[in-house]
Amino acid sequence: MKNLGNMLKQAQQMQSRMQEMQAKLEATEVEGQAGAGMVKLRLTGKGELKRVTIDPSLATAEDREVLEDLLVAAHADAKQKVEAMMAEEMQKATAGMSLPPGLKLPF
Repeated sequence: MKNLGNMLKQAQQMQSRMQEMQAKLEATEVEGQAGAGMVKLRLTGKGELKRVTIDPSLATAEDREVLEDLLVAAHADAKQKVEAMMAEEMQKATAGMSLPPGLKLPF
């Protein structure tokens, strides 16, 4: 019975850390960029797009296709940073917890 009590206590601690991590991810923003900084965008830690900045030199009709490609590249850059940040936060939140192999948490 003592093991069950310890497991429940650990589960409550992990739930608390997960809630803290979720709040931190919502409050955190990362910047992705492409084209040597000509296109920048900001995502929250949850992946919500908050801002797009485009160098004025790309605002011509001839550069539309380049701009579209740079937006996709900047988004991929920011998304990779969000995923890395989430993985780091998950590791902190579950530190010391022995989760069953193959268990996937919902974020």
